[in-house]
Amino acid sequence: MSFIESYNLTGVVIGLGTFAIIGMFHPIVIRGEYHFGVRVWWVFLVAGLAALAGAVVVRGVVGSALLGVTGFTCLWSIHEVFAQRTRVAKGWFPNNPRRQLRKPR
Repeated sequence: MSFIESYNLTGVVIGLGTFAIIGMFHPIVIRGEYHFGVRVWWVFLVAGLAALAGAVVVRGVVGSALLGVTGFTCLWSIHEVFAQRTRVAKGWFPNNPRRQLRKPR
């Protein structure tokens, strides 16, 4: 029995990990859209599917849960990249001057 299981900290570890993962993806989406535009969406798709496949393969509850959270966060980031393009067009975030800004549909 591990330390986490002996003190029933599994939920706390998963919750903290989820908070950290979502927090890390916020700047990743912003920087990804800034440097690459919405073309970066397929990277999130591949990473998300790989993380979800890993969640199925990993036997531990904490590792599987965190991989699942990472996978779905990657998939949600696809939506956020396109939303970020809209936020940039509205002037809420800076536009990369080296990249041509296209108006969202």
